[in-house]
Amino acid sequence: MSEARDGVRQVNESGALDVGARVGFAASGVLHLLIAYLAVRVAFHRSGKSPDQSGALATLAQNAAGKVLLIVFVAGFLALALWQLSRVFVTREVTDRLQSGALTVVYLAMGWSALSFVRQKGRSSASTSTDFTATVMKHSGGRWLVAIIGLVIIGIGIYHVQKGIRTRFLKELREHPGAAITWTGRIGYGAKGIALGIVGALFVIAAAKHRSSQASGLDGALSTLRHAVAGQLLLTLMALGLAAFGVYSLARVRYGRV
Repeated sequence: MSEARDGVRQVNESGALDVGARVGFAASGVLHLLIAYLAVRVAFHRSGKSPDQSGALATLAQNAAGKVLLIVFVAGFLALALWQLSRVFVTREVTDRLQSGALTVVYLAMGWSALSFVRQKGRSSASTSTDFTATVMKHSGGRWLVAIIGLVIIGIGIYHVQKGIRTRFLKELREHPGAAITWTGRIGYGAKGIALGIVGALFVIAAAKHRSSQASGLDGALSTLRHAVAGQLLLTLMALGLAAFGVYSLARVRYGRV
């Protein structure tokens, strides 16, 4: 058992994994900046792709150079997934293990999604969420499961907001990045937490109304903001917050602890 743990630790500390994970941070940063750009277009009634991960990936996949960049992103997300998987076996705290396990799944999903758009088989996040919700609610107890998923997403959103307010994200960094990056992290985590909270609420509403179309992911969350009172302002502020998260992710290329 100790030999296996030592092997995992060697993988965790390898230079190649370090470089790959930083590529993943850069990929996450670029995607969030693109999502913010698409959200601003929606706020000002300009046509464009959905302001979510699938919309950002579809934007990059429009030409050959973008597809090459997506392939690099796939490698980066796989490296991040491998890094988080290694932390599951190396980290002692149970909560840290659970978080690393969840992030492993998230990064694998992001890598698969990017690869799907390279292969021209990508689907919108909204349709994926809607189809998943519809499939689950066909089964006995499915509505309860969708509601529980929504509550879990809301919980993750609250965690992100607290992480931003209390600057808990600084422990992800190997050195203090300075006041400017700290504030982008605060704003970015807060905005992402609010967005996730709205996504979770839409899942709960979908379960309550037995209407799978309500659960439409980040695209649906931002559309909800757009149709609220002062929606244009709210959506613009959310876009700036997501852009801040993108900038913080790019800063992790230099300052991130791997």
